[in-house]
Amino acid sequence: MAFLEISRLEKSFGPLHVVRDFNLDIEQGEFVSLLGPSGCGKTTVLRMVAGFETPNHGAIRIEGRDMVRQRPNQRKIGMVFQAYALFPNLTVAQNVGFGLKVAGVPRREAADRVAEMLALIGLPDLGGRYPFQLSGGQQQRVALARALAVRPRVLLLDEPLSALDAKIRVSLRTEIRAIQQRLAITTIFVTHDQEEALSISDRIVVMNGGIAEQVGTPFQIYNHPTTKFVANFVGTLNTLPAEVVDPSAGIVRVGGQTIRLPESLERAAGTRIGLALRPEALHLGTAEGREVVLPATISDVQFLGSVIRVRAETQGASVALDTFNRADVPPPQVGSPAQISFSARDVIVLEH
Repeated sequence: MAFLEISRLEKSFGPLHVVRDFNLDIEQGEFVSLLGPSGCGKTTVLRMVAGFETPNHGAIRIEGRDMVRQRPNQRKIGMVFQAYALFPNLTVAQNVGFGLKVAGVPRREAADRVAEMLALIGLPDLGGRYPFQLSGGQQQRVALARALAVRPRVLLLDEPLSALDAKIRVSLRTEIRAIQQRLAITTIFVTHDQEEALSISDRIVVMNGGIAEQVGTPFQIYNHPTTKFVANFVGTLNTLPAEVVDPSAGIVRVGGQTIRLPESLERAAGTRIGLALRPEALHLGTAEGREVVLPATISDVQFLGSVIRVRAETQGASVALDTFNRADVPPPQVGSPAQISFSARDVIVLEH
């Protein structure tokens, strides 16, 4: 039995079905991200776990006990919101200790817990300040400390980094992950940012249209997507046109070349299909182990510092590939002829 079980969860607002037959088991101490575009239902799932929304159908169990009929304050769940939700008239220490006060924790114990939380988030000397005297990143740390102070069984994070600038987001997400691992607290993190989800999660749930399209580790989600939506939403995807030659042997024709894919195809010979490749699977020029070589024309070059993103036209398709920046090798010129190569083992074959 998993620590947190979500089974057959459904939620509608009038005729609008927001969450459909959502199922997820989370182990104790696991960090799981709900990833998807706006409107996919991820925040609604989080709010149902917190008790702020009541599901139309389904069960939410923590340690085997159904939570659906319990009020939010009975669930021992901590939640961090996107907009911080700090009390402007309370100091940092008072904000962190607010839940403890409501719970009737003795004053001395509460003071010790607040000091512990402020040290945990790296703000031990700012307890006397007010929220308006803090930066956005500091305010979000205080919101995290407030959620953790009550020692929740489950921590819920609803896009907590979206209001921060890029550099602070990267730093704070690393801190959140480190704190979560140190406390071994079961955590659900909602985000629409694939990089955030990939970098800090034990597992990712990719949501689309109220359902879980795929659940897996970051490695599985990125390298082995099972649906076209997941493959396109997580990372950049290139598609090359191909024709099935021998489906049982996995042989297809690309640009006049026949290649053998790692697995058989459930399509008839002569069927036109698309072969999906990540930018890092494509190589500019030829290379050992990359048996498929296609002529191309460079159409765009973007200098991104350590990486150069090149876009090329080949076989009627526009593909993007990444190459490392080297000071002694100038980037290719737009309009110049080139070759791109890849290995058949790097082709992503989608089930749907």
